[in-house]
Amino acid sequence: MTNPTDRPVLFRGGTVLTVDATRRVLSGHDVLVVDGKIAAIGPDLRDLPDGTIEIDASDGIVMPGMIDTHRHLWQTAMRGYGADWTLTQYFVWYYLEHGKTFRPEDIHAGNLLGAIEALDAGVTTTVDWSHGLQTPGHADAAVDALQAVPGRFVLAYGNIQASPDIWTATPQFRDFVERRITGDEMLGFQLAFDVTGDPAFPERAAFEVARELGVPVTTHAGVWGATGDDSIRLMYENGFMTPETVYVHGSSLSHDSYQRIAATGGSVSVSTESEQSAGQGYPSTWALRRHGIPVSLSMDTSVWWSADLFSAMRTTLGADRSRAHLEAHALGETVTHTALRADQVVEWATRGGAAALGQDDLGSVEVGKKADLVLVKNEHSPVSFPLLNPHGHIAFQAGRGDVHTVLVGGRIVKRDGRLVGIDLTAARHAVEQTVEHLRASIGEEAWQQGMNPDVPETKILDNPYTYTDYQSSSTRSNG
Repeated sequence: MTNPTDRPVLFRGGTVLTVDATRRVLSGHDVLVVDGKIAAIGPDLRDLPDGTIEIDASDGIVMPGMIDTHRHLWQTAMRGYGADWTLTQYFVWYYLEHGKTFRPEDIHAGNLLGAIEALDAGVTTTVDWSHGLQTPGHADAAVDALQAVPGRFVLAYGNIQASPDIWTATPQFRDFVERRITGDEMLGFQLAFDVTGDPAFPERAAFEVARELGVPVTTHAGVWGATGDDSIRLMYENGFMTPETVYVHGSSLSHDSYQRIAATGGSVSVSTESEQSAGQGYPSTWALRRHGIPVSLSMDTSVWWSADLFSAMRTTLGADRSRAHLEAHALGETVTHTALRADQVVEWATRGGAAALGQDDLGSVEVGKKADLVLVKNEHSPVSFPLLNPHGHIAFQAGRGDVHTVLVGGRIVKRDGRLVGIDLTAARHAVEQTVEHLRASIGEEAWQQGMNPDVPETKILDNPYTYTDYQSSSTRSNG
């Protein structure tokens, strides 16, 4: 999927959110795309290349393609199944009971549908936090699905069923990397595993493999009862915290842990809908801002939540502002000016994701950047006007249904509100087969109970990491 459209594209007369260093807003501007890159930005551009496709962007917003830095695409086939789960129930279902039920074709089905829905919502780059890769066959299926969809993806390779020091050391894993990770600009690569806090630090060898391969590590950090301050401390003391490291959630951490992340230059992927609902801890943007830690946004998993970054932006604003108000009220004070603004979360959803992935050529609308662009426009919606505060409109008013056109590398993948060249019927069929397989394998009674499983009242959190008996301090004190 490296070939951009062979025809230039012009967005004519839109409101352009550049998301550059000054977050400029350009009213009534055109954006010209040639050979997959942004060639010109200005009012009433003329002397267009022959064959230019013109798209009317008036009364619309042209913005960078959004970037999701943490999404478990393989779980998309179970959309909405765990709507009433807690984090404990998620761990029990996927890590301890039924995660091994997924065949390679089920990974493919989830990835295919998840990748398609990302593009549909204007998410042009998605990190596939793929911790269901029990075998290289599962990993091949994941990549096959990603490469069947014309977006940018990063395969974050993981396996929740085994210790990362074991699966990263196998010849089969190395063979997969050599075969499938070939430098294709549309497919990046990370290692995805968590650090349990076990003093023996069993994850050391996996970090060494990442260092040898020259790839970043993405890790769930600050997850209540699972990965906490001990995890961060072990990474820091052993020299494995780098500017490329992406810490997912980053909740329930101490000041010292945030200081270590800040000092080593890492970033945090915040999944506010997830943290609000599942229980990793309070969404961490309030703490990250105080420590100057870069932020990107993510939606986590469709087994619970929405699969778009419009929701991520508005829930993040709501959670951050809610905390500020509560802290002020506890002191008998009133917040009169909000600290986190709409333009900041729009930046986190675009340029912030690009920075987290080391993709400086993405995330903003600037001449010379790769043309991953989104036009938000819906002439059939009363919510499309008036367009007074463009950043605020994106953060609070817009949604998936307002995504009119999407370009990835200059290639039109959605236009006039419809995906282009994507076989949604085939994706639906694959997902239906996966659901049938899961229900048959688990049994109908267990399938129905799984949507709202009972958890003993005395149990705080089952240790999801089957390769260690270590339990966090919060689990030991409450379990």
